[in-house]
Amino acid sequence: MRNQLKHYINGEWMESTGSETIEVINPATEEVMGKISSGTEEDLDKAVKAARSAFPIFSRSTKEERIQWLEKIVQGYEARKEELIDIMTDELGAPLSVSEEIHYHMGLGHFKQAIESLSDFSFSEDRGGHTLLKESVGVSGLITPWNFPTNQVSTKIASAIAAGSPVVLKPASKTPFAAMILAEVIDEAGLPKGAFNLVNGSGSVIGNGISSHPDIDFVSFTGSGSVGETIMKKAAETKKKVALELGGKSPIIVLDDANVEDAAKTALSNIMTNTGQVCSAGTRVFIPQSMKESFEKKIVELLPTFPVGDPRKEGIATGPLVSEDQWDTVQSYIEKGEKEATLLVGGTGKPEGLKTGYYAKPTIFTDVSNDSVIAQEEIFGPVSTIITYDELEDAIEMANDTVYGLAGFVIGKDTELVSHVASSIKAGRIVINNADTDFNGPFGGYKQSGIGREWGDFGIEEYLEVKSVHGMPTS
Repeated sequence: MRNQLKHYINGEWMESTGSETIEVINPATEEVMGKISSGTEEDLDKAVKAARSAFPIFSRSTKEERIQWLEKIVQGYEARKEELIDIMTDELGAPLSVSEEIHYHMGLGHFKQAIESLSDFSFSEDRGGHTLLKESVGVSGLITPWNFPTNQVSTKIASAIAAGSPVVLKPASKTPFAAMILAEVIDEAGLPKGAFNLVNGSGSVIGNGISSHPDIDFVSFTGSGSVGETIMKKAAETKKKVALELGGKSPIIVLDDANVEDAAKTALSNIMTNTGQVCSAGTRVFIPQSMKESFEKKIVELLPTFPVGDPRKEGIATGPLVSEDQWDTVQSYIEKGEKEATLLVGGTGKPEGLKTGYYAKPTIFTDVSNDSVIAQEEIFGPVSTIITYDELEDAIEMANDTVYGLAGFVIGKDTELVSHVASSIKAGRIVINNADTDFNGPFGGYKQSGIGREWGDFGIEEYLEVKSVHGMPTS
């Protein structure tokens, strides 16, 4: 049992001013694995005051100092590897292999990329008639989601440190412990007191408090669209800068020359990785009508190669959903899908032999209409939809017929057609033929998928303000 009831404020772990706690549930066992403090407005005020006090020193730190801090964080992060993998498996339900190969390495990748990006980053530029300066935006409030306990936390913190912006972090209360380990790593890195602060708690108190706090200059949020809307409204009261990374309903467009097995593997991996709890997951699969029978057959054939089960057992690809509420939500969408489309595999209930834990059956619907609920709303679980097309332009039109625009995927061999589709999808991130992730590539969405970009140099820019100086003296 982990009972970590303190917040990290002004360089030390402090008791909360309140007595309420939040239970953290292991989704594989449905048992309480620990408790955190449910922070108060007073706790948040202390953290914001510490960050505000740190701003003059931290914002004027040199690029070399920031690189040194980031390098120490990388060293500390690597030293805690096994503990991070272990805790993410427990709090999120991610299989050990996923906790290591995705969650751990993505967090590490962002810190390493921040070092690389910062090394080449220029905070001033002579533009002839004026000098352009890029300065720290101020105190930044970070609100992170439960589905990627290190990825989202790390990319925000790394960019903020690179920009010299002191932060107040509110990790997700469902998966807070990986962030608290990271706070210990940052503490050992030797940042100025108050440059990094962590306050646990509810969204209604700490999340809303960050959004509306008059001494927070910038809010970076990753999560649902409805919460993002609330954050924008509250942030508007003090006219603070906001960056939002929200939901998605990303398309996978399969060209008629694609290898059917590769396309089916791509479709399955998008909903089986992290149990489909990925904002950029490709959950609408557009295939040529002529490929329908062979594609469906290959999906059924390959699904057993993504086994669902105890995340601590070797060979498991997919664990439970994060919570009972999330399980209920996914079940409700599957029920709607059974009325709207043809069930190819899966369905409601838990997989055979898995009575304890928030496990859901991997579910694929076919004969799906693009305007149906299951094709338009984000489900956030191991559920996918197959939609057929006759003409490629029809597939592109349907792919863009959504309020979201976070990501898109293209599978095919014809380089000209692949490039055409990639440039035609209205989304912030396109992956062709399962290309490797580039941590310097900006991540963010079009339309209702968000505002702003994270990762690499674009991520650093989010934590900066631009100033033009006219008549700057030259030596």
